[in-house]
Amino acid sequence: MTKDAFTALRQGEMVLLYDFDDRERETDLAMRSDMMNPRHICQMRNEAGGLICTAIPYLAAQKLGLPFAREVLRNCAMVEKLGDIPYDPSNNSSFSLWVNHRDTFTGITDRDRTKTVNAISEIVQNVLNGKQVSFKEQFRTPGHMPILIAAENLLSQRHGQTELSVAMAEMAGIPQTITICEMLDDESGNALSKEDAIRYAKQHDLAFIEGSEVLDQWEHVTYPARGCAGQALATNRI
Repeated sequence: MTKDAFTALRQGEMVLLYDFDDRERETDLAMRSDMMNPRHICQMRNEAGGLICTAIPYLAAQKLGLPFAREVLRNCAMVEKLGDIPYDPSNNSSFSLWVNHRDTFTGITDRDRTKTVNAISEIVQNVLNGKQVSFKEQFRTPGHMPILIAAENLLSQRHGQTELSVAMAEMAGIPQTITICEMLDDESGNALSKEDAIRYAKQHDLAFIEGSEVLDQWEHVTYPARGCAGQALATNRI
């Protein structure tokens, strides 16, 4: 890591976040959702190419009444079961609902997705700050922005991109809503290799960080409680 990823994330820059060699072996473009604009959505769909999603903390999802997708689809014969995910058999996926903000048109344009992403960040912050909010009054489903719910205990429980990005936000002391998109390789059709992701980061003056580095920071920071209680300490440590 040459450019500090936590500082870059805090300042509203995109960060390249690689998970682990023994997991997905994927790099995501990650950015704090409250500072995204249509240009950033455009960059993700053109230069990353994976699924653009927004990760939120578990506590916010609970307060907003957002379920995991597997809970909604539990009576469907195709719904995932524990052990179905080959790279993480001890956990379920983090997918929740796919939503559009009610003020969008189709929901898929760069401007529409920006509207949805910004609004998700705002409502998450409001509910974590104790404000009374109504998710259903602002959003509808199905839509074009998948919401990902981080594991309750973040990296102490699961090592996915969802948990890595939300944990980074928590340690950086910023709103814990991060929009992410997997980087794909146009030639092979596979995930972009770690080496090519590092080259991309250098070419575009972006920070690259591995999940092992995030996990190392996480394990060295002692939090008295989940959520906002750790932010002041995290800001001083990173």
